[in-house]
Amino acid sequence: MGRKYACISLFILLLVTASNAQKIDSLQQIKEVNIITYKAMNGIGRMGDEANQIIYSGKKNEVLQIDSMDANKAINNTRQIIGRIPGLNIIETESGGFTANGIGFRGLNPYQSIETNTRQNGYNISADIFGYNEAYYLPPMEAVKEIVFLRGASSLAFGPQIGGMINYELKDGGKKPLEGTFSQTLGSYGMYNSFLSLGGTYKKVQYYGFLQFRFMEGWRQNSQQDQLSGYAGVKYNPTNKLQLGLEYTALRNTIRMPGGLTDSLFKANPQQSLRSRNWLQSPWNIVAGTIQYKMNEQSSISLKSAFLYSQRDLVWRNEDGGPGVKDTITPSLNYIPREVEHEYFRSITNELRFLTHYTLGGTQQTLAVGVRYAYAFLKRQHGAQGTTGSDLDYTTTSGWGGDMNFYNTNVAGFAENTFRIGERFNITPGLRYEYLQSIADGFDENTAGDSKDPYVYANMQKRTRSFLLGGLGLQYRSSAYTNFYANYSQSYHPISYQELTPFGTIARIDPNLKDASADNLDLGYRGSVRNILNFDAGLFYLLYKNRIGTIYKTDTVTYAYRTNTGNSEHKGLETYVELNILGGLIPTKRFGKLSIYNSYAYVDARYVSGDYSGNQVEYAPKQIERVGLNYRISRFSCNLQYSFTASSFGDAANVNYSPDALAGIIPAYHLIDFSASYRLKKGIEFKAGVNNMTDEKYFTLRTTEYPGPGIIPSVGRMFYAGVSANF
Repeated sequence: MGRKYACISLFILLLVTASNAQKIDSLQQIKEVNIITYKAMNGIGRMGDEANQIIYSGKKNEVLQIDSMDANKAINNTRQIIGRIPGLNIIETESGGFTANGIGFRGLNPYQSIETNTRQNGYNISADIFGYNEAYYLPPMEAVKEIVFLRGASSLAFGPQIGGMINYELKDGGKKPLEGTFSQTLGSYGMYNSFLSLGGTYKKVQYYGFLQFRFMEGWRQNSQQDQLSGYAGVKYNPTNKLQLGLEYTALRNTIRMPGGLTDSLFKANPQQSLRSRNWLQSPWNIVAGTIQYKMNEQSSISLKSAFLYSQRDLVWRNEDGGPGVKDTITPSLNYIPREVEHEYFRSITNELRFLTHYTLGGTQQTLAVGVRYAYAFLKRQHGAQGTTGSDLDYTTTSGWGGDMNFYNTNVAGFAENTFRIGERFNITPGLRYEYLQSIADGFDENTAGDSKDPYVYANMQKRTRSFLLGGLGLQYRSSAYTNFYANYSQSYHPISYQELTPFGTIARIDPNLKDASADNLDLGYRGSVRNILNFDAGLFYLLYKNRIGTIYKTDTVTYAYRTNTGNSEHKGLETYVELNILGGLIPTKRFGKLSIYNSYAYVDARYVSGDYSGNQVEYAPKQIERVGLNYRISRFSCNLQYSFTASSFGDAANVNYSPDALAGIIPAYHLIDFSASYRLKKGIEFKAGVNNMTDEKYFTLRTTEYPGPGIIPSVGRMFYAGVSANF
């Protein structure tokens, strides 16, 4: 089915391009290229050649304008809001114990977005981008102005991860002294969302802030959650050239986790839960300071410093016994004790960027350079015996089963230069140097079970390494609004804390364990044809090298050995085609504006070396297809979207079925979402919709531990309605 839609999309692209072929405009040289973003039709567009000291020329990128989209923003419905980005694979775990759904591209691991560099206003918001790159906080979509995606070539300007960069740019408050938004949304299964924002500009000061409260009883049993998130930011412009900024972001939440299911339990009733005593809290705090200085008409410099002070606290009946074992009262008329875990995150990241335009050979060129210093600390304590109660209680009745300290230090520098050759052709070479030091200290449980000793000690393991990344981007302007692009870049994924954790007294970690790395290649054609067609069609190739896993070796005894186990190849097609029918192809707007879009990706991701050579990469569906209709007339607008995700495997061994549900196929699924809104003259807007209209029973994750173990079902049919007022 996905291939059929892709063929239709490509046919539309060729047909409309041919029927509206434009004469290639003669371009004149200008002193400065100052395009920040190019908004194309209905909310999706692309970045200009550079913005905010970052070069985008020749790189695969997209921009989503959030306010112009009809979607369920009250619960950050990832599928509706950013699902039209081609190839976006979503792990839907919001109902299972996370505050945010994970995403991944091109067959890379989508779990908690660990292969993606996640940012807000240009700075990191995940726990630790090097050793523990999980995103427990995302801003509410009602506060987001736009989302920028950069794939493949993101590593030169941002460093890890292999899967690219996503940046949530918040609203800035507007130009009036005071502007605000107040919205209330109700939905199925006890969902309630309240959002309030205030912002404005007074003399040389611009400010913006929001508060959001959300509560959900939950689609599944034992899946209640509430969260309070807030943000306050202020920008001061003492001169026309200098801007100083200070921001604070906070999240407070309490989540009840329903646990996982076996295949048979899921088929019988995916809403059931065998766990009623699992709780999670992840208080998040981020303080950021920014300096922007425009030195002259050609040059600018910026500094972003972000301090993250956060944690994850968990009390649960853990994975012992598997997902099919119900957490029941024992013969002694009591529950068994739960397990308590704490993780404390402390990190600081400083990024200095400089961009300048200069003339060479009579043509304007662009140079971007930058340096970064980052330090991160994680303290992980787990395995302590908790209470036998059911409420949220972190009281411990024993010592810790594991108590580890992790430290990461990173120093990096990069340089990229866009050389403009003639009036149409750009070439952008770049280099990035990375220095990384990782330290592990403490003890952990003997999970390998290779001796009677229950613990294994890290004894101050230290790993220091440095490496050089290179890249080259090409861009050819075929007209004022279309271009061909090609890009090759190297990227990496640092050794994670989990991979540094000792796991047995006989088991060993390879002393020469290498960071995973990748070669990325993009080739595509993108742009727009008048107000009729918006498109981006591209091919990609990714070679993922030095994947880390565990093998078994025999010396005097047989032991587990954690090392680099092999490589995988990811190749495929990504296309986005949007056609304006009413108001575009048919010029009249008498009956409103109607557009159709198609986002399609084909991904062939396979292991090419190691024990799993020839197998499909886990969580890498071959086809992801989303087709949508946008309609707007007067003050009414709506969106109808169909989504298809092909089946994939839950593990690298490509197991079809396992009785404990920890491995097996993740079946294909089809979903339909609908959203609508009606705006009154006085800034009041009514909105309503339904997600998963057909009440599809599906899941996107099998897990061996948290938040399971087992299958984590995704949410069924859900209605919502709300009202907002702008003042």
